[in-house]
Amino acid sequence: MKVENVIFDLGGVILNIDYNKTINAFKALGDQSFDSLFTQANQTDLFDKYEKGLCSSQYFINGLLDYLPAGTTANAVVNAWNAMLLDLPQKRIEKLFLLKEKYRTFLLSNTNDIHLDAFHSIIKKENQLNSLSPLFEKVYFSCEMKMRKPDTEIFLSVCDQNNLVPENTLFIDDSIQHVEGAKKAGLQAYHLTNGETILDLKFL
Repeated sequence: MKVENVIFDLGGVILNIDYNKTINAFKALGDQSFDSLFTQANQTDLFDKYEKGLCSSQYFINGLLDYLPAGTTANAVVNAWNAMLLDLPQKRIEKLFLLKEKYRTFLLSNTNDIHLDAFHSIIKKENQLNSLSPLFEKVYFSCEMKMRKPDTEIFLSVCDQNNLVPENTLFIDDSIQHVEGAKKAGLQAYHLTNGETILDLKFL
């Protein structure tokens, strides 16, 4: 099918992440069951609410402190939560600039205020970028949209706002549930697996 527009996920697609680093960090703080609350494939309502911007960072931190030993600090929770965020390889930035010349490109990420602050600090320090906006026509974050993947409404909202024809729009994500959500919304979708990156996508 014809592809005119490409919507990219952020974590695991553009920015390197490792969910296990956050899971292990919370276990080190004393929550041995953190992976029953949060994984790449599933998470509890607290995380959903925070990613939709329906609760504050303090509410989220307090919710996690409930699972941790007395005396655990908010700063320790923030550091553990951010442990999953790694780096943005320069070659991916170069690839995104090339793709922006060929397609209308967008970013659509399930994220939250704490992670927004953290990865903006990472790309400013490592890539000399103040934001991800130069890499795309428009950037969308779930916590600002008050909706999240894999719900079809978030895909349709991005399409509606930018006059994108869903069937001519390709969505790329490393989480299968989000890929399936995009397909339900009528988009084409590609699931990055087995260590694939956007540099491996020869069809773009």
